[in-house]
Amino acid sequence: MAAEKTSVALANTIGTLFKNFPKLLLVNLLFSLPLAASIAVFWAIERILGVSSVFIILLSIIPAFPFYAGVVQVTAHIVRGDEDISIVSDFFSGIKDNFLSFLVHGIVFYAATVLCWFSITLYINNLSKSWIFYIFLGVSVIIALVFLFAFFYIPPMTVTFDISMKNIYKNSFLMSFGELKHNVIAVFGLAIVAAVCATILMCCTARLAVIIATAVLLLFILPSLVSFIINASVYKPMYNMIVYGESVSKSIDKKIENKKMGQRQNADEEAERQIREELKKLEIDENADGDEYIFFNGKMMKRSVLLKMKKDAEKESE
Repeated sequence: MAAEKTSVALANTIGTLFKNFPKLLLVNLLFSLPLAASIAVFWAIERILGVSSVFIILLSIIPAFPFYAGVVQVTAHIVRGDEDISIVSDFFSGIKDNFLSFLVHGIVFYAATVLCWFSITLYINNLSKSWIFYIFLGVSVIIALVFLFAFFYIPPMTVTFDISMKNIYKNSFLMSFGELKHNVIAVFGLAIVAAVCATILMCCTARLAVIIATAVLLLFILPSLVSFIINASVYKPMYNMIVYGESVSKSIDKKIENKKMGQRQNADEEAERQIREELKKLEIDENADGDEYIFFNGKMMKRSVLLKMKKDAEKESE
């Protein structure tokens, strides 16, 4: 039964991907302009300094990351199954509403990437000197994975909920442990994309062809595809955790233990039932312009998210 559900979910995700691929290409086109400009600026800085360092080029992540908010918002709408998506409007709305938050995320992402890279490289180069470096290497890899998993949740959580930066990072790091299955699914999907991209680049025999292929993949395909895969894997458990009360957040570390013991989380199920009842009573104007925040269950949430949840709650009651 579980295998059948997984197969159906995978088929639905692939179907959604192909159905909305033109939309993903469009949002990539919108994102490619600030991304290309940011890369060009730091490439020029690299040339002026007379050095060749990937970490200088990677600094382009920071100014480009606020524009990635638009990509995340559009792909989140696609994953939720929203029918009427205005790509341009949603893209710029995501940037406007989350610019400063994503600028901070970009700084944290860059710092975490550099720290993990230097740590892992340092310990690999010193493995022959002492066995203790194997321990340091293992710890560094675990820390890198925790940061990776946390950043599966940080962007979609930011564009969906109006909660503090502290709670965004707290919840994201909790889910990096508590939702391991979904994190592994996301990694598996990203690994397939990486393998396809590597195969494409390996087929390019000329250096110019490699450069062109890399530019096309980076600017026009990968950003929204990566965001779609991550959102498809983690979006549902992410907003379930936030919506269904603080009790879920506080008990997330008990989730795996409860599953092992075969216990049912009756309190959480009752909380979910009450939320569904409140959602069915909630009045939301479906024709309103924009995607403003609405106060519900003690939190500010996007109108489109609440509308989707209300419809899902009504379907479950039929």
